[in-house]
Amino acid sequence: MDGSAADTFAAAIGSTEPTDLTGEDDVAQEPGSPTDEGEAPEESAPSASAATDSDTEADADADAVQSTGKREAPAGSGVVIEIRARVALPARGRSIRGREAANIFSHDLTREINAALDLTGERGERLLEHIAALEDHRALTQAVLDNGWVAFLADDSVLPRRSGVSDAPMEEGAIALTAPDSLAATVTLPHAGEVRGTAIGSGVTLVVGGGYHGKSTLLSAIERGVYPHVPGDGRELVATVPDAIKVRAADGRAVTGVDLTPFISHLPGDRDTASFTTTNASGSTSQAASIVESIEAGTSALLLDEDTSATNLLIRDARMRTLVSDDQEPITPFVDRVGALAEAGVSTVLVMGGSGDYLDVADRVLLLDSYVLHDATERAAEVTAAQPRETTALVDFPMQTPRVPLPSQRTQRGPVRTRSRGTDTLTLDREDIDISDVAGVVESGQAEAVAYALRALLEQRFDGESTLAQCLEDLDALLDDEGLDALDRRPAFLVRPRMVDVAAAVNRYRRLKLA
Repeated sequence: MDGSAADTFAAAIGSTEPTDLTGEDDVAQEPGSPTDEGEAPEESAPSASAATDSDTEADADADAVQSTGKREAPAGSGVVIEIRARVALPARGRSIRGREAANIFSHDLTREINAALDLTGERGERLLEHIAALEDHRALTQAVLDNGWVAFLADDSVLPRRSGVSDAPMEEGAIALTAPDSLAATVTLPHAGEVRGTAIGSGVTLVVGGGYHGKSTLLSAIERGVYPHVPGDGRELVATVPDAIKVRAADGRAVTGVDLTPFISHLPGDRDTASFTTTNASGSTSQAASIVESIEAGTSALLLDEDTSATNLLIRDARMRTLVSDDQEPITPFVDRVGALAEAGVSTVLVMGGSGDYLDVADRVLLLDSYVLHDATERAAEVTAAQPRETTALVDFPMQTPRVPLPSQRTQRGPVRTRSRGTDTLTLDREDIDISDVAGVVESGQAEAVAYALRALLEQRFDGESTLAQCLEDLDALLDDEGLDALDRRPAFLVRPRMVDVAAAVNRYRRLKLA
């Protein structure tokens, strides 16, 4: 889309050029709160919080995601501090209790803002640590891109988490990561200086090892390496290509017009797999669709874990190939396509503990033994030489013809709702979109921003002529220019999402129509 069309898109969704808010307080109601629909909460307790105090949160991912919209710095100033506050007003029924509300704004809010702006002593030191961690991660991400790696994990990184419900680092018994010499690389960062670590190159990387030895933990660290982390997280110096996507099986998800023929040639009832549509996909069809959709959205790296994958999509061993002939089996397993996909420029990092078939197609094999990382590439080559199998790899990967979404306008009566519930569900009016399998959405503000981005694309950008990739590119450029204010007039606690995750939400929208 040319510049004039981009301007039209920006104007259509109600965006404006950023304004200088220096000296002003941007106060916003909590997204999705009852008063967002005109209903005041009963006897709501006065509260106010400043966005700059978010570094006190325990959850690392909530703090790690980069901040929201942009503001232009005033002339002669190198730094702009923007305060974003959330205020719940006290009410009785549908009436705001004015005296208590006035007290909040004249006393409580100013007190909270003054506390947030007190950047002396320990709070100032913590702020500088956060800035240093962010700048180092940005530099490390650039090094990953410049060197053509998929990810870099610094030595002494602590990858294990405290528990399944806590994203804090393990306190006792955690084994820090150390790179095998054959995989080691060194980068120089602005604050951490010279850092040695494990460089995972492009192509096919297989992560193997016994159960509970750290395979999925390593993959999870790579998955979250697309975002910076707070100091003390243990993964501050882990960086991954920014468009990496973890794909998994997701029974029941919607699929619209996706070409599944690279993986599924036919289905019972002569159902078309070249433009496959369903509102209730199976495990294998959902994961096949996610792979094809991710490639269409522009990913350069796929992350897969056998624990969350459809087994029949990943592998089909020699005995099963003998028992069930090719003309009876519609599925072409991922192992037969992964090498060709790498040749096409899409790398794969795969956790696999139950099948050795991937040893034939892996460019490198990482072995986890009690959380200690080893390079097992040479040993894997010896195993494949001693126990050869018939080659089944295919030489090409057919790419999907770019899909062209049609615009969608509101036709039903009822309230206009654009919101999220946690990181699992988006709501557009009366339609819920399940994004629980979209691993890149890690913070509720991100999910909220995805909901607004989805509405903007559906109602203002999709035109029946532009491809999905072009529409996403235009949206990304708009957010670069104007920040999250372009999506909503009250973006106080929105967090900028990746375009590959916005694409995932589009693909899970059950009312999506294609030209």
